[in-house]
Amino acid sequence: MTTTTPEATIADARERIDALDDRIIGLIQERMAVSAVVQQTRIASGGRRVHLSREMEILARYRDALGKPGTSLAMTLLELCRGRI
Repeated sequence: MTTTTPEATIADARERIDALDDRIIGLIQERMAVSAVVQQTRIASGGRRVHLSREMEILARYRDALGKPGTSLAMTLLELCRGRI
């Protein structure tokens, strides 16, 4: 039987958190790139840069999955992906 110290457990968990954060950042950067394609295509075809009903769907999705803080997270993602409106 192996036992680990609290310090070792915390260090391992922090390494995992750092790895998860790296993946999350990469996914956000990918989302930003895809969003730029959507915006450019919409504008080129005469549409508006922002589609508010779509943004409301995204806000609701995050709120339903993560509760009230999910709304704040979604707003931050939207701002990163489309800029301030």
